[in-house]
Amino acid sequence: MKNVHSYEVILQRMLNRLPTNIDKREGSVIYAALAPAAAELAQMYAQLDIEYNLSFADTATGEYLTRIAAELGVNRKPATKARRKGEFYHSSNSPLNVPIGSRYSIGSLTYVVVGEISAGAYILECETAGVVGNQQFGQILPINFISGLERAELRDVLVAGEDEEQDKALRQRYYEIVNEPSFGGNVSDYKQKINSIDGVGGLKVFPVWQGGGTVKATIIAADYNEPSNTLIEEVQNIIDPIPNSGKGLGFAPIGHKMTITGVTATTIDISTRITPQAGLTIGQLQENIEAAIEAYLLELRQDWQNQIQLVVRTAQIDARILSVAGVEDVNNTLLNDTASNIILGAEEIPRLGRVTVDE
Repeated sequence: MKNVHSYEVILQRMLNRLPTNIDKREGSVIYAALAPAAAELAQMYAQLDIEYNLSFADTATGEYLTRIAAELGVNRKPATKARRKGEFYHSSNSPLNVPIGSRYSIGSLTYVVVGEISAGAYILECETAGVVGNQQFGQILPINFISGLERAELRDVLVAGEDEEQDKALRQRYYEIVNEPSFGGNVSDYKQKINSIDGVGGLKVFPVWQGGGTVKATIIAADYNEPSNTLIEEVQNIIDPIPNSGKGLGFAPIGHKMTITGVTATTIDISTRITPQAGLTIGQLQENIEAAIEAYLLELRQDWQNQIQLVVRTAQIDARILSVAGVEDVNNTLLNDTASNIILGAEEIPRLGRVTVDE
């Protein structure tokens, strides 16, 4: 179908409005006078089409989607800072207590001590917001002198840092709030409130799981792995603090005894046989094969809250392996030593274990 607002169509309409006794051929004075105006009008119509799409939630992007969603109180989640476990030692390898507020660096990142876990173990917060704060592990160096410090280690991710919410996720939350109104402790209410807590990547709600008035929510961390005990306790205290469960001291209504748990990871060991392309060896392909499989399992984990239960499929594993450049064929793929799919429980997620590739 011809675009009625294209440059050519607009210019032709303008020329058609002129008397027939005027020279309208390309290169004529009137043609040269009308062509720039037609080009500007065509550009204006194109911009109007863009602006039109930016005015609706299903097609808006960026700042426009942010403003549309905010009209219903759905605000784009900003980037959040990772909280990590740090361990500090004397020269005798015994735990060392360090000052709250002391700062440590690893690579280009800086972490600050914000709380104590136990002797020599502290909560560190990354000064840079985003997932970058989740990624590095190992030795950290003090920015200022710390008396008695021999060694400092950056360890577990307690609360995963998140990048600013992407358009797809914001649009999904917007539609959930519009189509599933939350009210006084219904399932939608719990989903919206718990998902808004920093470090939570998704959840499933199990009403009346131990009889009337009891509710369980199982969460997954923002990096789509098992949540730390720190995060589980934090969510529990925000929603329904223990030991005063059911008294309405958190987001949960009076009479709702809320239990927060975390997903459990099931290790998936994979063995397979491949045919490499000529000139390549398994050793050259192993890393890319593992990355392709891990990407598939990550997709499953990201969709966990939307599924009754996840299924790790051998066909999908084969397809991902075949997508690796240099792999010509794949066969005899086994998941945990079986040739069948692995069906996980409602509160389970897959974690990649050992990948054995033979030729």
